[in-house]
Amino acid sequence: MSVKPAGIILGVGLFGALVAAQQPAATPAPPAANPNVDFHFRYLNGLDPAQGWRRTPSGLRYRKVSGRAAGPRPTVADTVTIHYVGTFIDGNTFDSSVARGEPATFPLGRLIRGWQEGVPMMAVGDRYEFAIPYTLAYGSNGRGEIPGGATLLFTIDLIGIAPPGAE
Repeated sequence: MSVKPAGIILGVGLFGALVAAQQPAATPAPPAANPNVDFHFRYLNGLDPAQGWRRTPSGLRYRKVSGRAAGPRPTVADTVTIHYVGTFIDGNTFDSSVARGEPATFPLGRLIRGWQEGVPMMAVGDRYEFAIPYTLAYGSNGRGEIPGGATLLFTIDLIGIAPPGAE
């Protein structure tokens, strides 16, 4: 067993901290392969541009269902009031402000990346559909009743925007 002198451990100071900070971090183990991921990406890639579906560079799919796109648009810093229905690709609903009968108000910056990217495309009064890959939602681990690797489908009506600090 090798014993290091106490002076080396206690006397490293700032230099030692900098050297330690420059050491490569341990590489985390890759997430377990999810057999559903390929199925979900095939679903996303099957959304037909002829039916209005568009794709962002990040992989978010969206289409405008209705609205004039003439109203103000939110930023990620804003709080939005929306009506939404969230479903899995099998059609099962996992969350819905419509079913609760009351719009939801959220700080957009606290929501999943797919909403942070998609909702700012909308103007007040617009209805969009979004198909959000797991990479922009809850990742390969999932969250609560959302399984890892899940593609999430949302129909969103943008009702209102409150600027930061206007709550």
